[in-house]
Amino acid sequence: MKNVTITMDEETLQWVRIEAARRGTSVSRLVGEMLAAHRDKNSAYERARERYFARGPFRTTGEQKPYPSREELYDREIFRRY
Repeated sequence: MKNVTITMDEETLQWVRIEAARRGTSVSRLVGEMLAAHRDKNSAYERARERYFARGPFRTTGEQKPYPSREELYDREIFRRY
């Protein structure tokens, strides 16, 4: 383990001291655990994001035909009235 010096405002320092005492650990270990949890949360998000985008475009129907073009979508009678 490596030691790191951090700077924080008095209100945050007071909170982290109380929280560490409540959990029965040191301020250093509490901050380290919080940072590790944050890292793991971000890593899990990034993995999920990569899996989502690796799936490719979604199909709304089971058919494998291409999506209609913009012109096909908007070439309807209702749009030609005006």
